[in-house]
Amino acid sequence: RALAAAAACLVWLVSGSVALAAAEIEAELLEQLESKNEATGWILLNERADLSGAYAIEDWNKRGQYVYDQLTETANRSQAALRSTLRSRSLDYRPYWLVNTIRVTADRATFEALAKRDDVAAIMAPRTYTIPEPKRNKERTGLDAIEWGVSRINAPDVWTSFGVRGEGIVVANIDTGVQFDHPALVQQYRGNLGGGSFDHNYSWHDPSSICGNPSLAPCDNNDHGSHTMGTMIGDDGGSNQIGVAPGARWIAAKGCESGSCSDAALLSSGQWMLAPTDLAGQNPRADLRPHVVNNSWGNSNGSDLFYDATVTAWVASGIFPAFSNGNSGASCNTTGSPGSYPQSYGVGAFDINNNIASFSSRGPSPIDGMVKPNISAPGVNVRSSVVSNSYANFDGTSMASPHLAGTVALMMSAAPALIGDVDTTRSLLDQTAIDTSDLSCGGTAAANNVWGEGRLDAFAAVDVSPRGPTGTLQGTVTDSSSGAPIEGANVAANGPSNRTDLTDSAGDYDFLLPIGSYDVEASAFGYATASALGLAVTENATTVQNFALLAVASHAVSGVVRDSSGSPVANATVSIDGTPIAPTTTDSGGNYSFPSVPEGSYDVSASAGRCTSSETLPLIVDGAETLDFSLAARTDGFGYSCRVLASPPYVNTPYALPLSGDDSSQTLTLPFPFPFYGQTYTTAYISTNGNLNFAAANTTYTNSSIPSAGAPNAAIYPYWDDMVVDGSTTVGALIFGSAPNRALVLEWRNATYYADSSRRVSFELVLFESGHIAALYKDIAADSREQGSSATLGLEAPGGTDAFQYSFNEVVLDSPNFGILYRPPGAREPELKFDLD
Repeated sequence: RALAAAAACLVWLVSGSVALAAAEIEAELLEQLESKNEATGWILLNERADLSGAYAIEDWNKRGQYVYDQLTETANRSQAALRSTLRSRSLDYRPYWLVNTIRVTADRATFEALAKRDDVAAIMAPRTYTIPEPKRNKERTGLDAIEWGVSRINAPDVWTSFGVRGEGIVVANIDTGVQFDHPALVQQYRGNLGGGSFDHNYSWHDPSSICGNPSLAPCDNNDHGSHTMGTMIGDDGGSNQIGVAPGARWIAAKGCESGSCSDAALLSSGQWMLAPTDLAGQNPRADLRPHVVNNSWGNSNGSDLFYDATVTAWVASGIFPAFSNGNSGASCNTTGSPGSYPQSYGVGAFDINNNIASFSSRGPSPIDGMVKPNISAPGVNVRSSVVSNSYANFDGTSMASPHLAGTVALMMSAAPALIGDVDTTRSLLDQTAIDTSDLSCGGTAAANNVWGEGRLDAFAAVDVSPRGPTGTLQGTVTDSSSGAPIEGANVAANGPSNRTDLTDSAGDYDFLLPIGSYDVEASAFGYATASALGLAVTENATTVQNFALLAVASHAVSGVVRDSSGSPVANATVSIDGTPIAPTTTDSGGNYSFPSVPEGSYDVSASAGRCTSSETLPLIVDGAETLDFSLAARTDGFGYSCRVLASPPYVNTPYALPLSGDDSSQTLTLPFPFPFYGQTYTTAYISTNGNLNFAAANTTYTNSSIPSAGAPNAAIYPYWDDMVVDGSTTVGALIFGSAPNRALVLEWRNATYYADSSRRVSFELVLFESGHIAALYKDIAADSREQGSSATLGLEAPGGTDAFQYSFNEVVLDSPNFGILYRPPGAREPELKFDLD
């Protein structure tokens, strides 16, 4: 088993082709297939993209595009035949171009057949990685405005001596997400357009849709990601100066669903870093990739090569890879992966007294025997941002790595020649680290397996960086009429180095730039854009360019939101997209209004939940405007629609069915013929996995989006997830009413999840003789999984050709008691009431 796993792991390497004598199916996957009908695995192909040509490309944009093109061309070409086979078998699969792999859900016979293909190198089981549980420490008394770790690495000396705070550099983290509007983080967010307006495209990626589906804005359900981001760039402009490079901009990918990180989410996040996409996952742009990525997650197995290809591709594209070294110390040989990789820059942790942290993992690397960590940084009692606009003190190498990532941002900001030059950046960090001897795990006084190269010194690293001659460009942006400063105006300087920044509360901006000629543009919502061309920035001099922006006229915009029948829609949300104007809601008559909208062209959107289609209309404002909306009911191909129930009833069923265990099914004889997608059924099959199937018994536990050709079909999914009916769960039934208005209630009460009995949910189906279907939910906790982040909700036709998907892996059950009524076309809506007399 160990040899098979080791051989399979080799195919994660990025360069060349790996040809095994026979494709191995990893033992862990075979074990899963013994206990379940099907499982999910990774099909790894032999061919690898050659990225060696990237290192000769100096242009940042062209280099990133080259790496993206090489990886995607190789994957698309080499995966074509395998994808065709998977489609012909109606299998659920997802291809990835970064590692040339396909994630497939199938049975054992299918995996064994795929293993015989010449283009397949290995078949591997899924992996789960961890975010260390945030260990809160006591907040120190007498806090300084600048946190101790930021001061200890001498970052403030960089700010004052070199005049840089990370401007022009984009940092990223793969973590648990980020509270994007936290006071210490919001001004540095790349998606912040100024004036309270945000555009999250290309700045946020949530592959597991934990923050919603679609996931439209960053969130953090763990604190960890907000904390690491704060250490890199945080500053609220007041007493909370928590970040090393507060002038940098940030983007983020939620590679960790909560305290754990699925391999699928991590791989998708690593891929997105190479070429960020819009919120729909489309239109990748390698030019918008970050300069440095912080990774405060890992695996205690330092030999695990799962992420090796990802890190290699990042380095080829010029992205600096910062990794925590692990929290498994104080023993030697405890370095975790991916920090253990030769191309990863792993970071250990020390405390305020310059003592190595007891938990900080020690080397050497189990992969090549080289010294690990590479360097050490503050990681004990580190105060930074957490969700709900708060701050907390955490311990861990998770806290050390972002100190290093922020330092890299300072180096690249001061010396743009370092952008993309990972090797030189590493060398300068190594050279300037403060040597700290500890030979207990081997090495030398200058480079050992406890401290690495020593303690991080940001000032020394920037001081030796190839900065070249620079000058300053600064100014103030004001309102041309009142002279008042404009906060949050966007100022862009384009020339030898391209920089953007938002003005502060005094309307000021300030750039330290390589000398040369620059075109500068200032813009703010509600104002006409102003520009200045050919500004000369000279060595050790300050060029001042002020902008007085002319406010444009504003007018009222109003209208009515109606449904497709012409009836007014109350509580619909109307938004003027891409502006800081707050959305408004309609009154009982469907009316909405915006009293003051600046002249210009806009897209205005209206939505009223998942049972109607949203509508977006263009609008040119050059006077008082009226814009009405007609929201069509959302239907599937057959004509099913839905209605959210404001005050849904719920009944505890008195009669228990003989259904229990994991992946079990029970046959039911229906009390009346039930019409569903044009057919009538008298028998159904209820599953422990939260669904009712009319076609055949099926216990598929891996939920999918619908429609899907894969079984089950002809099914109702009140809550399709990998559920378990244990001794604390009741699956019950109840029949009420009289013909032709009877109804059958099927309840899953206090059901739990496979391998996660800490969460429990109660839900039920009501089948009405008319063909209507109600899905009702009770006592849903404010927890993303209970709210649907790993479940499918909806209806699916026989054969999987049509479906009404209410949600797929989305947080949609947003109140403790929730209800959805699914309506067949043409039938009179029943009264939803449990008459038990």
